[in-house]
Amino acid sequence: MIRDNRKKIDLRKIKIIPNYIENVPGSALIEQGNTRIICTATYSNKVPQFLKDSKKGWIIAEYSMLPGSTGNERIMRERQKVNSRNIEIQRFIGRALRSTFDLRAIDGKTIFIDADVIQADGSTRCASINCGMIALVKSLKHLVFEHKIPEFPKIEFISAVSIGVKKKEIYVDLTYKEDSSIDADISIVSSETQKIIEVQAMGEENSIPKEIFKQVIDIGVKKNLEIIKILKRSLE
Repeated sequence: MIRDNRKKIDLRKIKIIPNYIENVPGSALIEQGNTRIICTATYSNKVPQFLKDSKKGWIIAEYSMLPGSTGNERIMRERQKVNSRNIEIQRFIGRALRSTFDLRAIDGKTIFIDADVIQADGSTRCASINCGMIALVKSLKHLVFEHKIPEFPKIEFISAVSIGVKKKEIYVDLTYKEDSSIDADISIVSSETQKIIEVQAMGEENSIPKEIFKQVIDIGVKKNLEIIKILKRSLE
């Protein structure tokens, strides 16, 4: 499999611009290779019904691909249509970000993370989590500044990376072309203390040996540590 001048376990170049949208509490633009995503974090002073009287807040994610994000073949805007892929990805993003701090720190509030893919070239769900992490931190800082919450919560940074396996060879941070030609696609979310948050593994007509899967997890955790360093640096 031909890569874009990278070694098999190299990440693509990552660029992050925090505060990309000026008039929301938290936002960022991430460029991960040729994948580009804008994330915003807004909040409301209410929580879902199932959290009523729980003394906890909540984090919800929404994910969408803009009409021209994949090229000239236009993607239709959702406009209340049910898109099962988008629903699965936004649940993935939400679960990941809810693991970053004790939700009692935002008692009675919901933070909404909106991830909009403006240019897609693979690994959009992972890049959305990475961008969402920045937007979430900026939103929490805003809530402290506005005296909406008493203090900034203790956060454990997370990130996500996609890994592919083809004929027992492991490839990191997949582009669209790479993703379409591999035997298995694995998305790994892990924390700065190397905790595994979630693993999604999908095979395409092939299976992968258990020993290869173990290597994938180890590489994924190491690569996420590299990404987390980039995320933290962008916030300095």
